[in-house]
Amino acid sequence: MAIKLQPTADRLVVKSIEAEDKTKTGIYLPDTAKEKPQEGKVLAVGPGRLSDDGKRVAMEIKVGDIVVYSKYGGTEIKVDDEELIILRESDILARKN
Repeated sequence: MAIKLQPTADRLVVKSIEAEDKTKTGIYLPDTAKEKPQEGKVLAVGPGRLSDDGKRVAMEIKVGDIVVYSKYGGTEIKVDDEELIILRESDILARKN
């Protein structure tokens, strides 16, 4: 997917990975019982933040990484009927291998 957004500084654009519709034991969950997704695929990254001395600090997260992020972090936006989240790198809790 070609993304039409280029994040600035230490921000990144993430597409949420929806939670499963059923539990491991086979029970289907209604939409009201599902938790807000906290995993996503990184679609775009900014160039990194500027340090106090004016040098660019490169991002650790790369396009294509699967990340776990803060439950209520970031800003949700809609681009071409696709729901995306713009997060700061500090909202990323972990990267999945």
